[in-house]
Amino acid sequence: MAIRPKTVHKKIVLDETNKPVEVIIAYEEWQEIEQLLSIDGKGMSKDRLKAYAGKINLTEDPLDFQRRIRNEWR
Repeated sequence: MAIRPKTVHKKIVLDETNKPVEVIIAYEEWQEIEQLLSIDGKGMSKDRLKAYAGKINLTEDPLDFQRRIRNEWR
C-alpha cells in the first residue's frame, strides 16, 4: 500500500539565533498523523515486536560491536 504524501500545515518556531526549536501542527492534523503511524502512546507492544523476531542474525554482541566501532574514532 503506497502512502500518499499529505501537506501538513505547520509553523516552525525559531530561537533568537534563527535555529528551529519547535514545530506547531494543528491538533486535527496531528491526530491524522498518529493514525497513519498507528501510534498508541505505549510504543511497540510485545505482540507487534514478535513479527520481527529472528529476522536478523547477529554475528557479534551489539555492545562489543559498539565498543569496537567507537575505538576506531580515537
